[in-house]
Amino acid sequence: MEVLNLLQHRRSSKKFSDIAPTKEQLEIILKSALRAPDHGRLKPYHFVVIEKESMALFEKHLKSAAIEFKLGNEILAKAEKISQRAPMIIGVVAKITKDIEKVPAWEQMLTAGCATYAMQLAANAQGFETCWISNKWIDGSDLRKAFNCQESDKIIGLVMIGSPADSESITLASHTDDTTPFVSYLK
Repeated sequence: MEVLNLLQHRRSSKKFSDIAPTKEQLEIILKSALRAPDHGRLKPYHFVVIEKESMALFEKHLKSAAIEFKLGNEILAKAEKISQRAPMIIGVVAKITKDIEKVPAWEQMLTAGCATYAMQLAANAQGFETCWISNKWIDGSDLRKAFNCQESDKIIGLVMIGSPADSESITLASHTDDTTPFVSYLK
C-alpha cells in the first residue's frame, strides 16, 4: 500500500478474520516500532505479543482486572469478547524513567505512543486490520505482573491485529479530513 495514501485514509477496525501476522511480518511490525521518534534514544517501551494459544490466559487477566476495579458484568463480558476478537494482540508498556531531566516522562510516554502507532501502520501496510484499545483493565494487577511491569511502567494499550474479516483489503476512510479547523499559522 502506498504510504501517503495509508497515512491519509487509515482507520481502526475491530473486524478481524483469524489470520495473524507471520513471524516475519511481526518482525517488520516490531522493527517499525523501534524507529519511532525517541529523544535520548531511550527506547522507553516494551512489547508483549499475545498469540492465539495465550488468549485464554490473557482473558483471565482482563477478567481479573474487571473484578479488581469493580467494572461490572458488561465489562467482564467484554473482556471475554476482546480475547476472542483478534488472532494477535500486542500489549505496549511505556517504560518511564522519571529522573531524566533532558527527556521528561511525558516525552517518553509520547515516544511509546508513536511506537504503538508505527506498529499499526506497519501492520496496515502489510494488509492487516488494527485497533488500539485501552480501558481501566490495562492497569490490572495480574496483567501488569504478566507483562513484567515495574512500578513506574504504564501499560498504554493493546493493539489488536488480524486479517480483514469482510474483504481482502483493510478498512480505509472514504475521504481525507479537512485540516482547516485544526491548523493556524504563526504570524
